[in-house]
Amino acid sequence: MQHFAALLDTLLLTPSRNAKLAAIVRHLRESPDPDRGWTLAALTGGIDFPAIKAGVVRTLMAQRVDPVLWSLSRDFVGDTAETASLLWPEPAQRPGPPPALPEVVTALASATRASAATVLAELLDRLDADGRFALIKFATGALRIGVSARLAKLAFADAFAVSVDLVEEYWHGQTPPYAALFAWAAEGAPAPASDRVPLFRPFMLAHPLEADSLDLADYAAEWKWDGIRVQLVHVAGQTRLYSRGGEDISAAFPELVGALDRAAVIDGELLVRGESTGIGIAGGGAASFNALQQRLGRKTVSAKMLAQAPAFVRAYDLLFADGEDLRPLPWHQRRARLETLIPTLDPARFDLSPLIAADSWDALVDLRAGARDAAIEGIMLKHRQSAYLAGRRAGLWYKWKRDALRIDCVLIYAQRGSGKRSSFYSDFTFGCWHGDPEAGGELVPVGKAYFGFTDAELKWLDRHVRQHTVARFGPVRETDKSLVCEIAFDSVHASKRHKSGVAMRFPRIARIRTDKPAHEADRLETLMAMIAD
Repeated sequence: MQHFAALLDTLLLTPSRNAKLAAIVRHLRESPDPDRGWTLAALTGGIDFPAIKAGVVRTLMAQRVDPVLWSLSRDFVGDTAETASLLWPEPAQRPGPPPALPEVVTALASATRASAATVLAELLDRLDADGRFALIKFATGALRIGVSARLAKLAFADAFAVSVDLVEEYWHGQTPPYAALFAWAAEGAPAPASDRVPLFRPFMLAHPLEADSLDLADYAAEWKWDGIRVQLVHVAGQTRLYSRGGEDISAAFPELVGALDRAAVIDGELLVRGESTGIGIAGGGAASFNALQQRLGRKTVSAKMLAQAPAFVRAYDLLFADGEDLRPLPWHQRRARLETLIPTLDPARFDLSPLIAADSWDALVDLRAGARDAAIEGIMLKHRQSAYLAGRRAGLWYKWKRDALRIDCVLIYAQRGSGKRSSFYSDFTFGCWHGDPEAGGELVPVGKAYFGFTDAELKWLDRHVRQHTVARFGPVRETDKSLVCEIAFDSVHASKRHKSGVAMRFPRIARIRTDKPAHEADRLETLMAMIAD
């Protein structure tokens, strides 16, 4: 645990990405098994202790520290783990030596809801402040140290001089502490077997389009659908549905798992059926993302929901077919194989993402400008000779999102962020006017924005919130509703879950409008008029 705590401390105090990478590389090389495997699991979010949540930490602190002191300290520090590690009462005599990481894993994994507080307290009593901080972060899974799962995998590849593409290839078939993965990379053992298990394969990703134009003789264009990117895998009689991050979401979409009975790996967009609402695009028939959202994150799905929001996959690419790895083939050959496969599958569950027929770049520009279908985000451009390569590769795939919608809103509430933003108010709730603001109209919340601003603008917004707070509701601050911000968003949908009746997709702060008085901000009906019919 002490080595993990030292690594965590280094990563927190190291702003440089390359320096973080080097620190993780050293740790993976120098730490023994299985400690380094558990460290890797923590850095990549691959470990979970169901009984240990932040509420357990708060309960323990309420038993040991004055509640007012805890509340004020937590509010000032902005991080539960850091506050608890500093305020935890030192025992008169430590009940044992600092626990090793495998011992911590065993103890936390065996904890129940009834025993969680006792188990965690016993471990905390054996550690100093740095160790307690690391333990709480490890136990709750909320590291927030500026290290992504991708960076940790790059460090693993650098540590043992193996290809990061191969690391990604084998990663999802392994479980912590990744004994087979370390044996392969560090000791030269055979690579983990992957041909008899329905494994997730890393997606090929696209760069945002920055060029003025591309040669359509070299690039194929297709719609970028507004669902979630998924991979449907059928191997050796087993089928799995994976999200973009490699999470198994099969249980939430059983109708798709049961629909693929061919040995194949399909890359596509997960959508739900609905009426095409825009420009009569061939292959439409998908509902908005808001309809899909009703089904996301569910462990079980009712028969009613299966009937009301039937899911299907709009296929983009074919990675494997009948045991053959198609990824090295050029895109146009994979597309031909995909066009042959899709008609053989259940049409209620699969269709083909259509290519866009455009005679010229100007014609494509016009098509993109008119693409306000509720299920379309923009256009994808794929080089016809591109192999299917993990990650973003220059010059091969581009995403060309449609222009953002914009509306002027009033800042209503703010809340402090987490991690590096724990000292700043960085989570903002905005509202539009319901009715005439000069005749008794009220502001109703229409969305939250967490990004879109620069560091300098964040400091300005934080200062504004502190100087214009009129009420407090726990961690939330209500402002005097004097600041207007221009909010950019990709689309807006009707929503019964929100008081305003609307939900914006990917809202972000585009501009701070200090020049505009609050009563001139937009009204709710303006936002509702942007909903696709």
